[in-house]
Amino acid sequence: MHVPSLIAHKRDGGILAEKDIRWLIRGFVAGDVTEAQMSALAMAIFFRGMTVTETAILTSAMLESGERFCFAGEHPPVVDKHSTGGIGDKVSLILAPLVACCDCWIPMVSGRGLGITGGTLDKLESIPGFRVGLRIEEAQEQLKQMGVVMMGQTEQFCPADKKLYALRDVTGTVPSIPLITASIMSKKLAESLDRLVLDVKFGSGAFMKTRSQAEELAAAMKAVGEKMGVHVMAHINPMEEPLGHAVGNALEVVESLATMRGEGPPDLVALVLAQTETITGVSQEKLAGMLQSGMVFEMFSKLVTAQGGDASSLSDLAKIQAAPVVRDVFSAASGVVLRVDAGQVGQAALELGAGRGKASDRIDPRVGFDALIKVGQPVATGDRIARVHAADELSAERAAVALLSSLSVG
Repeated sequence: MHVPSLIAHKRDGGILAEKDIRWLIRGFVAGDVTEAQMSALAMAIFFRGMTVTETAILTSAMLESGERFCFAGEHPPVVDKHSTGGIGDKVSLILAPLVACCDCWIPMVSGRGLGITGGTLDKLESIPGFRVGLRIEEAQEQLKQMGVVMMGQTEQFCPADKKLYALRDVTGTVPSIPLITASIMSKKLAESLDRLVLDVKFGSGAFMKTRSQAEELAAAMKAVGEKMGVHVMAHINPMEEPLGHAVGNALEVVESLATMRGEGPPDLVALVLAQTETITGVSQEKLAGMLQSGMVFEMFSKLVTAQGGDASSLSDLAKIQAAPVVRDVFSAASGVVLRVDAGQVGQAALELGAGRGKASDRIDPRVGFDALIKVGQPVATGDRIARVHAADELSAERAAVALLSSLSVG
């Protein structure tokens, strides 16, 4: 194979053959295709796109580059969900144990936060001792025992995606529908799923800014999933204001734990119930009863213990992960809340230390916001609109100013 010729073919709008795509991915993982060449190919794909068939082949080649889940014999349906990211989006923390209560298996392989959107792994690691670095063999055994595992991507789990994403991140080729699709779906389909629900966000706090962009991405992922034999369903959801009342790693876990006991905010509960119903077929009424009964919290506690965490710490997590500075933020106007800009809140949380500007950054699990006011709520001058959790007074002051600028009252 002559790599420059394949790059030029895609650059000029050509369609890559299956054997060429598979050879390129194998060569890239082996080091025979250079990073410069793969970067050039990614840019050609960015401008020229890919057909559904090309994208499906790319996805297949990427998932086949490493380990994957393998289930032998009779077993329950294997299902999962994927969110394209949002501010305060802690749905996975609640959905995974809820699904496990519905006689389904959910092998949830998640990622870390980057930029203003949080990562499930970072949230889980705010629980003392929780271990996300499981081997595939461990994960499969845990699934057999309790029906749920929440883990990170191993070194040998879709290594092609890991290498390619690192290049896309530094070459301006992240916002490509075929490349996004192949990245997400290769990891999810390596879980050997029967059903997958996609939560595709759009708005100020999401990667996709418009509904049409979100619909385009959802359609691409559904098409690839169906072509590869997985039933894929998509929910398109706005991300104009933060989900729930908490933004920040430990703070979101605390809110999730309350939701698992039937005490969650309505917008968060609605998404959890809708997505769980979609992949399990269990009615939302029955699912809501499971949350109210406390059985989901019990399942999550067992999950924490199974993965090395201290389940006894869950009731005291707010104290264990208490930030040095906690400050109320008060409204400067009276009226009805018209906007709580998710993007601005996410940026403020990032600057507090709750997120990463680059992959190597360390996060502070203690910081963020809670008691966030919601759009549509009445407010008077001097009413509390949120609490800031910060590492120091200066950070708290800056975050309070940023939060106030995200709010519109009319």
